[in-house]
Amino acid sequence: MTPISRRSLMFAAGATAFAADSGLWNTYKGKGKRIVLVSGDEEYRSEEGLSQIGKILSTHHGFHCTVLYAIDPKTNLINPEVRDNIPGLEALRTADLMIILTRFRELPDKQMHFMDEYVHSGRPIIGLRTATHAFDYKDGSTSNFRHYGYRDKSKWPGGFGRQVLGETWISHHGHHAVQSTRGVIAVEGSQHPIIRGCDDIWGPSDVYTVTELPPTAQKLVMGQVLQGMNPTDKPVEGDYVIEQRGRKMVKRPNDPMMPVAWTNTFTTRGGKTARVFTTTMGASTDLANESLRRMVVNGVFWSLKMEAKIGKRTKVDTVGSYKPTPFGFGKHQRDKKPADFS
Repeated sequence: MTPISRRSLMFAAGATAFAADSGLWNTYKGKGKRIVLVSGDEEYRSEEGLSQIGKILSTHHGFHCTVLYAIDPKTNLINPEVRDNIPGLEALRTADLMIILTRFRELPDKQMHFMDEYVHSGRPIIGLRTATHAFDYKDGSTSNFRHYGYRDKSKWPGGFGRQVLGETWISHHGHHAVQSTRGVIAVEGSQHPIIRGCDDIWGPSDVYTVTELPPTAQKLVMGQVLQGMNPTDKPVEGDYVIEQRGRKMVKRPNDPMMPVAWTNTFTTRGGKTARVFTTTMGASTDLANESLRRMVVNGVFWSLKMEAKIGKRTKVDTVGSYKPTPFGFGKHQRDKKPADFS
């Protein structure tokens, strides 16, 4: 499991050259299906979490994984606060699966072209955490892909999140950074292969509000809001008042619980159908939980129509040291190159 270096690969699609020696992404060798993991968020350390998932998929299961990052073009260092640059998206042209955890990206058309091409190819997609609001285009944007933005109300209401994954950004349902999430298997999803062996799902990130999933979706896991930030904390009971963005809100978070993982089917503009798996969990600190990692890896096998290979307890041991940085704005590790996560 060594990142490819000092050479370039010519991918089969058209004449697109994908330079593996750029130093702007990491590739973990494997002889299996090709997976491209797209990171880029300011809050939940996707550069750390997706790097670890890429290592797990390559080392334990033989997938060929390429992890992309938000890169500052002035320094060539990872900087999730740079919202308009994720080099290497051309790797999607030969990908069998895309896993995405980005937040409010406003990528240029020359990069979004590869994203759009993939989304409408009919190949599978996995969205983690803030992928429900993966893109955001400013008012007056002239981008050909501004309808991907989570605020879109015309061509694609709710943008990529609602149209492809099944939901867009609504609000925090639990009290952010105060109340953690316990995953409770949904009755309708209890026999689904994605949640096989996932008997202790927990993460410090909070539950997101989900208004209504599309009829093509199947709920797999519900998010039980806990009173604190430990997996042994009790569920929140009854109403409570929180203040968000200057407004006081009364919430009853566990009646009913919100879905935090579901499958969906997306129909492309060409009429193809794609398998989609989404979880609003997936912060790097969430991925310290073995059952959550297993759910994501099981989701990979299901997305690729390889669910027959999902055993009772899919191997998801972390590769190397994994001590994820706590989530929060402005708290990402500074001056890191992609190779630092290899």
